[in-house]
Amino acid sequence: MAGPADQGVRIGLSVVVMALKDRRAVVLTTQAEDGARALPFGPFDPVRDRTFERALRDFVTDQTGFRLGFVEQLYTFGDAGRATPRATPTPDQRREVSVGYLALTPDAAQGQTHDAHWDAVFDFFPWEDRRADNPALHAALVEGLTRWSGADDRRTARARALFALTPDHRWNEERVLERYELLYEARLVAEAWRDVRQTPPEASALLPGAPMGSDHRRILATGLGRLRSKLKYRPVLFDLTPGLFTLSELQAAAEAVSGLTLHKQNFRRGVERTGLVEPTGQLSSTTGGRPAELFRFKGVDPQTGAAPGLSLPAQR
Repeated sequence: MAGPADQGVRIGLSVVVMALKDRRAVVLTTQAEDGARALPFGPFDPVRDRTFERALRDFVTDQTGFRLGFVEQLYTFGDAGRATPRATPTPDQRREVSVGYLALTPDAAQGQTHDAHWDAVFDFFPWEDRRADNPALHAALVEGLTRWSGADDRRTARARALFALTPDHRWNEERVLERYELLYEARLVAEAWRDVRQTPPEASALLPGAPMGSDHRRILATGLGRLRSKLKYRPVLFDLTPGLFTLSELQAAAEAVSGLTLHKQNFRRGVERTGLVEPTGQLSSTTGGRPAELFRFKGVDPQTGAAPGLSLPAQR
């Protein structure tokens, strides 16, 4: 009888490609076989492919028409029971392991293949956008989590802490994956029902937010959480912005990623303290009002190699 070793392991590569478009954080997606959106994903062939990254770049360009710039490895996803991604469908039950990557680009260019386009990140995670009140979403979230928690104090405490449901809890924008996994556990997202081949009792049992193929919404949550964390200790925001920008545009970019409304004066003071930007002496006439000064990213300090991140002073 064949054992687990005989079943083998299939290795796939997936990538979260994020950009900014119309002051929104967007992610490059393709279409899964069930019609849901999916991250660019492809198999790794150990005979044909020399490196993971080379294989990743080739199939992303083939699937989407988009050429990747800088990429970094994100995480390795190998939990048992993962749905087989559409790029490697087979009738067998081999363990699916996906190596995830994060890529950032300042150019959400059009011209992808017919089923690839840019989707707003918060279409998949509406609860992660804290810039405006959404009473209907908040009510659905509280109702669903309360139903799941029941009389279990540990569940209640976990839900309150992650979603800052009470005044004594502070919202931590970096914990994107933990929040999604809790919602999955509470069966408040479509993937939780799909993965056990069940149908939710009614549509109202699910929170708003578009599902994704396989476990790609989990991978996207990991990528968004990583990016939000890196904002504070590396100048990654400038990988998403054009060469010239106003400070208002830079703040809008930070808000689009963090999902927070930032304090204007404190944000600008923080940018000045880092020494990451310098004025160009040029003015932007696209602000719709008084022309604003254009800045550019100075880059890494050649002497120290220092390149700090940006503080995110949220409005109270």
